[in-house]
Amino acid sequence: MLWAVLSAALLVAIHAGFPLAAPLALLPLLWAIPQGKAFRLGWLTGTLQWGGICYWIEGTLARHGGLDPWLAWLALILFSLAKGLHTAVFAWAARPLLKHALWGPVAIAALWAGLERTHGDLGFAWLTLGNAGINAAWLTRLAPFTGVYGISFLFALTAAALLAARQDRRALAWLALWALPVVLPALQEKPADQRAVAVQPNFDEENPPRDPYFPLFDLSGQGLRAAGQKAQAVIWPEVPVGVYYDTDLAFRLAANRFSRDTQAPLILGSVAFAKPGAPRNSAQFIDAQGNVAARYDKVNLVPFGEFVPWPFGLLVEKVSTEAGTFTPGDRVVVNGPWGAFICYESAFPHFVRQFTTQGAQVLVNLTNDGYFARSAAREQHVSLARMRAVENGRWLLRVTNDGYTMSISSSGRIATQAPAYQATAAVLPFAFEKGLTFYARFGDWFAWLCLAAGLVAVVYARLKS
Repeated sequence: MLWAVLSAALLVAIHAGFPLAAPLALLPLLWAIPQGKAFRLGWLTGTLQWGGICYWIEGTLARHGGLDPWLAWLALILFSLAKGLHTAVFAWAARPLLKHALWGPVAIAALWAGLERTHGDLGFAWLTLGNAGINAAWLTRLAPFTGVYGISFLFALTAAALLAARQDRRALAWLALWALPVVLPALQEKPADQRAVAVQPNFDEENPPRDPYFPLFDLSGQGLRAAGQKAQAVIWPEVPVGVYYDTDLAFRLAANRFSRDTQAPLILGSVAFAKPGAPRNSAQFIDAQGNVAARYDKVNLVPFGEFVPWPFGLLVEKVSTEAGTFTPGDRVVVNGPWGAFICYESAFPHFVRQFTTQGAQVLVNLTNDGYFARSAAREQHVSLARMRAVENGRWLLRVTNDGYTMSISSSGRIATQAPAYQATAAVLPFAFEKGLTFYARFGDWFAWLCLAAGLVAVVYARLKS
C-alpha cells in the first residue's frame, strides 16, 4: 500500500515543480502490483493522484458552489474515487504484463498512454503524465507527431523497463526509444510579427461589476494606444458576469461601433442563448467594419462550473452565476485565421486540433480562472495551453479575466505575460502560421494505437498465464 501511495505522491509532484520525477512516477505502483490486489492498489494511487492534483475543486465548490466545507470535501473525494478508476483498470490490466520482461514494458506503456486518451470521453480531462515534459524542449518534439501521449508513453516505458530489468536486463533496451525525440526535427516557431490587445479586467468573482462594459471598452482603448493602433484584434476574456452581445442592443451597438471606429476586430466572451433559459458560453467575433462575423459556442462544458453532473446535483449548485444549465455547442467555428476555444477546452487535445484543421492560423483561449483562486490550478491550466500550442504548431493567445494572460509561441514558450491580478490591457505578440503538424492532421492515431495494442497484449498475457 505504501508503494501505491508513493506513486500517487510522485504523480502529484511532477506537476508541482518536480517534473524530473515523471519517468519514475509509476515505478512504485508497478512494484506493488504483483504483491497485492492490483485493482485496489491502482484505485488508491489514482484516487490520491487526482485528489492531490485537483485539490482546488474543494475550494471552488465551497466558495462558489454553495457547499458547506464538509460537503465540498465529500464532492472532491467522490470525484477522486471516480477518476481513480482509470488507474485501477490500468493496474489490473498491467499485472499479467509484468511477467513478460522482454515485451511487457512496451505493452504497459502503451496501455497507460491509451487509457489516458479515454479520460475526456469518460467524464473529465485534465493533466496527463506527459504534461510534465512541457519545459523540456527536446522532449516536446514528440508532441507535433504523437500529441502529449507520446511523452506519457516514454515516461511510463521507463518505469516499466527499470522494473522488468530485475528479471532480464535486456528490458533496458527499450530505453533506447528515448533517442527518438532527439532525432526528430527541433521545434520551430515563426517570429512574432503581429500584435493583439488582450484585455484583462480583473473582475472580482464575488462582487463583479453591475456594468462590466465600461472598463472593458476603456481598457481596450488603452491597449490600442499602447499598440500604436496597430493590432490585429482586441480580445476580451470569459468573465464572471454576463456579457450579452445578442440580447443587449445598447451593448451590441457600442461593440460594433468600437470595432468600426478603431478598425480593430473584436473577439469577446459572451453569453448567447439556444433558447430562453438555455445559455451558451460563446466567443463572439466582430469584424473591423463593425459587423457580426461569427460565433463559437463552447462544446465541452465544465463539470460543476456550467452544469452539475449526476448525482452531484443533489449536493452542489452550479458554480456559474448564469441562470440555467449551460447548453453545449455542437460544432467548431473558425473565423478567418482565428480559432477561439473557451477555458477548460484546452484540456482536450483532439478537440483543439479541429480548430487548426479547419483553418485557424492562431489559437485563442478565452478563460476566467478566477474561480480557481490562487491555487495551482492556474499553472496547470497554462501547462495544458502550452502543450496544445506545440501539438498544433500554432501561436496561442491566452486571454484571462484576472491573471496568466499571455502569448505562447508554437514551441510552447511563454513569449509575453501580463501582470497577474491587475486590470490591464496587454499587447501580445504572435504570428499567423500555416501548415499542419502530423498530429493536427491525423489526430490521436498514436493514443488509439497504444490502447488497441495494450488491450491485445493484456488478453494475450492472460491467456498465457
